[in-house]
Amino acid sequence: MTFLCLLFVMSGLPRSAAQGVPPPAPDQPEQLDEVARVGSVMVDGDLCERIVTQRALTYMFEVDPRDRWAAGDNYDVDDAPFIEVKKTLLRHSHLVPFPADVNLWMPIKGRPDKIRIVIRNTHEMSQLWPWGALYQDMIPQMKTVLETGERITVTEKPGWISVLAPVSDSLGDVVGVLEVVTQTQSDAHANVK
Repeated sequence: MTFLCLLFVMSGLPRSAAQGVPPPAPDQPEQLDEVARVGSVMVDGDLCERIVTQRALTYMFEVDPRDRWAAGDNYDVDDAPFIEVKKTLLRHSHLVPFPADVNLWMPIKGRPDKIRIVIRNTHEMSQLWPWGALYQDMIPQMKTVLETGERITVTEKPGWISVLAPVSDSLGDVVGVLEVVTQTQSDAHANVK
């Protein structure tokens, strides 16, 4: 009877935070790179190009002096390709045993120095996106991926690993970039706004 009481008492003790969080895997960059490689093959660039509507692209660069939020309020997508690509990216994020996101970035036609994040995922992690930005300056590593079609690992922000991978259309042209990302000391809910 005493052993049973001791077992109940010990099972009710709270675990420390260190016990609840697994240590970072030493092969996280390699695992992310494999997800990025698979994503480059599986993500349909033709669908990706149909996600953001022309209306949203028009408002993205217009400044309404009466409504400074007009661009963000008018950011809309074509539901069918958006949902299909988002579900594909979500599935890819589950190929690793730790919290990760697979985000879609697309260059902006007519503005080679700009890029936009089109899809963010579950944990809203991104090493490269300033929160709330509809578009931003082209990141040099992304420009390299768009020009060469090669994957690149980015670890510029301490505690973050991103693998950038090309997304191609049916003609083989690189039309977008996947960001497969995690934090080395992950908190799965820290980035959710």
